Order: sequence, then structure tokens, then C-alpha cells
Amino acid sequence: MGLYEEAVLDFRNRKDQHFAAGNGPVDPKSFHGLRYFAPDESWAFTVLLDRLPQDEGAEFPLETNTGQTRVMVRYGQVTLPLPGGERTLWVFTPPGDEQPARVFIPFRDATSGAAEGGTYGAGRYLDAALDRQLGGEGALVRVDFNLAYHPYCAYGDGWTCPLPPRENWLPDAVTAGERLP
Repeated sequence: MGLYEEAVLDFRNRKDQHFAAGNGPVDPKSFHGLRYFAPDESWAFTVLLDRLPQDEGAEFPLETNTGQTRVMVRYGQVTLPLPGGERTLWVFTPPGDEQPARVFIPFRDATSGAAEGGTYGAGRYLDAALDRQLGGEGALVRVDFNLAYHPYCAYGDGWTCPLPPRENWLPDAVTAGERLP
């Protein structure tokens, strides 16, 4: 096993421990660990974040599973070389965070809602680290689908979770990250 796989498995183990300790959306008494696709480094990309100029990075209302809206800022876009071709996703930040270390990428894909080996029907999330700020409006961002996770509303009622905007619906099956039990 390589260093990359070890790092992904360590991340997953720490998340399972966090949930098992009662820090999450599951009952720790019946929790036996989350399910994941096998780590695959071909689903990890360091790409240019095409940042919107600040005067264009408008607040954007994301719909939620409860019908409310959650306001985020459209920070920019990333274009990813996925198996089915290049795909562009919007990335978001909380309002007021002008120098974020991470961006939020909600997405759906062909595994969303699939009965066999699928993922949560409403989509999954990524928190992508900004690797390095470049001059002007750009930055390098690490988009690793192996770290994709389900929102808390996938595990039970009582949670309000932003839904991926239509622009972040991928026709491809992203066979990386968290999957349904």
C-alpha cells in the first residue's frame, strides 16, 4: 500500500472514530463504520481554481433538503479531467470569508441514488484545500473525490443540508469517496 492510500485510509478511520464517539449524525451504539469506494488516486486532482472577481462572486442561495436556502458565495470554478471528459464545477465559500483555506464543492453524479453500490441521492460534498494562491484571481486547489462525503441528512432527519446546484450535477459515476451502507 502506498503513502496516498494510507493517508486516505487514515482520514476515513479518524472519521469513523469521530462518529463512533457520538460526534456525528449516527447512533454510536449501532455504528459499525462507514462504507467507501476503494482509494483510487486517479480521482484526486490539483487544478487551477478560476476565481471570480470579487465584484462578481455574488452570494448564491443553495436550496436545502428542508426547503430552506443556505446562502454561500460563488467563489469560482474548477475544471476536472474526469473519465467521461472535462467537467466544470462551481466552488463556494461562506459569506465574508475572503481568504479561505478551503472551498466547498457540493456535487451529484451518476452514483447518486443508485440502488446498488450507490451514494446518497441528494449528492455528496467535498472540502477542497487551496494549495497555493497564485497572482490575480487564481489559486491551485486539491480536489480529491476519495474524500467526498455524505451530508448529515443522509443519516437521518433533523439536519438541514445544502443541495448541489444543477451546474454541479455530473453525468459521470464518481466511484470514489463515501457510499451508502
